[in-house]
Amino acid sequence: MPENGLSNNIRRLRFEKGEMTQQQLADLVGVTRQTIIAIEQGKYAPSLPLAFRIALAFGVPLESVFQYEPESSAPTHNSLL
Repeated sequence: MPENGLSNNIRRLRFEKGEMTQQQLADLVGVTRQTIIAIEQGKYAPSLPLAFRIALAFGVPLESVFQYEPESSAPTHNSLL
């Protein structure tokens, strides 16, 4: 799990979508190929609008692309109440 707690299924989804290239996905969502590489590798967390554009490019819900697992030291929903 990347240190920001965000993981993704972009690589798998690209291959399920007819072996879509990183460049093709980048062109669809309006970013550079380097941005897609960084997101895929967990080195960069996309903005919320970009995350939604990526999900729309694959035709799947956001949670099918991205998963968030908070660090154990991060506050949970219940601790915020």
